Amino acid sequence: MVLRVVASILVVGVAAGTCHGAFHISSPRAHPPPLLTRTGTRPCRVPSTVLFGGRDDGVDKGFNLLENASKVVPQGAIVATAKESWKFIWKRMMAELAPQDKSGSYARPKYSFNGKIGEDAAFPDEAGRYHVYLGNPCPWCHRVRLALALRSMDKSEIGFTILVDDPVKASRGGWVFGATDRDPLANCRDLREVYDALVPGFTGRCTAPLLVDLKGRKIVSNESSDIVRMLGKITLGDSSNKKERRELYPDSLVTQIEETNAWVYPLLNNGVYRCGFSTTQTAYDAASADVRKGLQQCQDILSQQPYLCGNSFTEADLRLLPTVLRFDGAYAPLFKAGGTHLRIRDYPALHAWLQRCWDLDGVKETIDLADANASYYKQLFPLNPGGIIPSPVTAEQLGLS
Repeated sequence: MVLRVVASILVVGVAAGTCHGAFHISSPRAHPPPLLTRTGTRPCRVPSTVLFGGRDDGVDKGFNLLENASKVVPQGAIVATAKESWKFIWKRMMAELAPQDKSGSYARPKYSFNGKIGEDAAFPDEAGRYHVYLGNPCPWCHRVRLALALRSMDKSEIGFTILVDDPVKASRGGWVFGATDRDPLANCRDLREVYDALVPGFTGRCTAPLLVDLKGRKIVSNESSDIVRMLGKITLGDSSNKKERRELYPDSLVTQIEETNAWVYPLLNNGVYRCGFSTTQTAYDAASADVRKGLQQCQDILSQQPYLCGNSFTEADLRLLPTVLRFDGAYAPLFKAGGTHLRIRDYPALHAWLQRCWDLDGVKETIDLADANASYYKQLFPLNPGGIIPSPVTAEQLGLS
């Protein structure tokens, strides 16, 4: 639509500007190029097939501008105007979608809430008090859902709602409630209303995951790494450990986990987004190099041991897993992360690690892969303005048995 408007402005502008100087745009069928001919003071004639998208024999040729280009309205001027106009609008849309620094690199927003269950007096460690809002496509939400599953936390201990990503229906942000998974707090219609119910007049991005205290009617946190860490430590009233829970952050591996998280996040978790949301070539090249470096670092480590920090699955693996699962279906082809040609199977040890993680109890149930990948193509329209969704990448196509 933007290009059609730009093209209309260009053609009408050229026609209007040359009418008074004695040019008119003739029909290509009536006269061969050049199409602009000297006519004295006769009024300009701009055929509707040029202005509104000509069709010959049922074939849509858009505005038919390139076939009608001439010395007076050269093709170069048409193409350059359309490209620069689209690029300007695209950069504005990208800045709205993903804030940019001066270099054209994605600058991820800071999060507003940093409460801690069990550490803050306002948020006691008890079952049935807390609820988390999640969305299937979001890798940051996926982290939290993985933590719930791998820590064997059921909805009686901590509830969760799966939101639907629909930025058209959402009043702010992209998350709304579906027909079957309703809001337990105040029957809100979208996540913005949840934020506003807990923090009246809230301004800012209404992001998920969102962990809330239903009893105290307060937001605990909307930072995924903090929520995952909390879920890895709290007992939810089961201090005697009657329920077997996977240890994600063992004392013996704390230093190694922290060191791993420190490079996995910038190179891979955020690196893929820096690729997709770059608005300059320099910013993209730096981000893409980081992604390739991160993938190779994973390959080198996992060729020596089964998991990132040794022989057991830890928080470090959990934080990497959502990125790797979405890589082949969205991050490589749409975000051009590391180059559109890369696939996880290009890194055999990393691919074997992905299979080991996929085989852990509860992991398969934490994601709908087809829906997650399709969302990137449907909702990030500045990256895919035509809205065409590629054939879905399934677990089988990822080589996961």
